[in-house]
Amino acid sequence: MDLLNIIQEIEKVDPEFQEKISPRRAAIKNITSFGSKVAVAAMPFALGSLFKKAYAQQSTTSIVAVLNYALTLEFIEYNFYNVGLNGSASAGLKATMSANEVAGLNLITTDEMHHVTFLQTVITSLGGTPAAYTAASFDFTAKNTFPTVFTDSNTFLAVAETFEDTGVRAYKGQAPALLRNKTVLTAALDIHSVEARHASHLRMLRRARMLAAGTAVTAAIKPWITGANDTGITAVNGSYAGEDNVMQGGVNVATGLAAYNTIAGANATTSATQAFDEPLDMPSVLAIVTPFFK
Repeated sequence: MDLLNIIQEIEKVDPEFQEKISPRRAAIKNITSFGSKVAVAAMPFALGSLFKKAYAQQSTTSIVAVLNYALTLEFIEYNFYNVGLNGSASAGLKATMSANEVAGLNLITTDEMHHVTFLQTVITSLGGTPAAYTAASFDFTAKNTFPTVFTDSNTFLAVAETFEDTGVRAYKGQAPALLRNKTVLTAALDIHSVEARHASHLRMLRRARMLAAGTAVTAAIKPWITGANDTGITAVNGSYAGEDNVMQGGVNVATGLAAYNTIAGANATTSATQAFDEPLDMPSVLAIVTPFFK
């Protein structure tokens, strides 16, 4: 085993490795002075212990931070649906919805509640303290940006769609931070896929309503995001920033489609944006949801 080479390879992907294991740095640099066969035989175990001490606490801390971030988003979603469907003004809101719409929204509410419970349990099991919010923590009008959110079902569904679309991108943006814990990563991806189904369902509800009302401008809403913002609501542009990207892995997908005569022109760009979802980083998501906090 070439220990020094291993360390060099680690430093290529983690330049701060030496600092993380300080003051053990000197021991690593002088590892060849161990001299005895016993010491050499023990090196794999010593190295494993060293890595564990260097990374375990940092990894757990970062994972808890990401999970609390996800928990915060789930609290927003759960309380949004719960207030809208079960709060003091819910009867008036639900009166303008079909039974099928209400049933679907109730299922989404239950899903979000389960997500909250799950994330609280995982955070606690990792020794962290779960974030805690109630309906009183939020202003779902977003500082009066959506004043009719709980009185007009069209506004309610539009805000719900944006929450879900944002949540999908937020989970995707944090997946790399969970790579060191495969169990947590798998669970987060499970939630991510459900959030995507919620978004798709809400988009289809809005599409059906718009088509029934003969609304041409936003009737093109589909179960997937098209372009930078296809909701018809400029106030939520931040939730869709970057979704008009056509570059994937250094490849211009739109150009590729046109080159193969599959889809040409503007349709190629539209199709390319639909085929890929873009992640959102934590600062961007927090900036989006901050107006919803009191």
